[in-house]
Amino acid sequence: MKLSKILTVITVFFMSINLNATERVTLKAAKSSSSYYQMAVQMAENINKASNNQLSMTIEESQGSVQNLKEVRKRFANYMFTTPPVLIKLAKSKKLMFKNDNPKTYEKVRALFPIPYLTMHVVVRKDLGIKTFKDLEGKTLLIGRGSYGAREIRKYIKAFGLKNVNLIKAELSGAVATLKNGQIDGFATSGSYPAPNVIEAAASTDIRLLSMNDKQIKLTKRDKIIIPANTYSNVNTNTVTTTLPVGVYTTTNMSEDTAYKLTKAFWQSKSSLEKQNIWWEAITFKNLNMFKTKLHKGALKYYKEVNASVSKDLE
Repeated sequence: MKLSKILTVITVFFMSINLNATERVTLKAAKSSSSYYQMAVQMAENINKASNNQLSMTIEESQGSVQNLKEVRKRFANYMFTTPPVLIKLAKSKKLMFKNDNPKTYEKVRALFPIPYLTMHVVVRKDLGIKTFKDLEGKTLLIGRGSYGAREIRKYIKAFGLKNVNLIKAELSGAVATLKNGQIDGFATSGSYPAPNVIEAAASTDIRLLSMNDKQIKLTKRDKIIIPANTYSNVNTNTVTTTLPVGVYTTTNMSEDTAYKLTKAFWQSKSSLEKQNIWWEAITFKNLNMFKTKLHKGALKYYKEVNASVSKDLE
């Protein structure tokens, strides 16, 4: 075989390998018992498929959104994570849990796409007669450890003027069992509804979800959301609670091509995601306005292709 033909065969061979190469991406999600971990698994399966396996997403468990964001300090290339926009604002301002960090580290964070929002659930045993937040006085509430839900419920209890609520900092993975055997009176958790741990609690114990009135919602400084009746077994009334936007982010270390493929694969797989779980139906291009940091150039390229409405401050 002539040298020119040999070189042609080799070139075609390596081009074929490159075209069929699978690019690996890591998504830092949440605790394995949470709805956000389940959500991440669903995303990974669907994005891998929608990209014709050009992308291979690996899910990593985490202790929460703060850890996810802080990891941008030591992660490179194809690192993705979930977090509420408000935490990025805090990180860039060197406030609260980010007060000892270099705020410049977080300037490289870029948005990709929104996912179902965090929804607060305060679950109590129905047989205890707890009907309002005021009834939590003298009761024991498991709130998890280091999570958004734990921070929120502490804030709510203080804002609502409650003085004598016993808050247990323990892993939420044990909440259902300890509620069932009477060791706690209730637990607080955050995650898109229907939340897996609340589904499990409702299946094994007669529960009630606590609602907030408009005054309480205002005190939380969060958005209002209604969990429809019958979302959970035997909870046959609407539950008024709070919600917080959540998005998937990466950094400028990710290439434009990879960010484009990820964003495109996510939106192309959304109809499939909706069939797996109802919480995906709430996500549309309109949710892009919840981002408070710029979109990755690759994501922006996709949104312009499909004529999605993107505000100038995100470009």
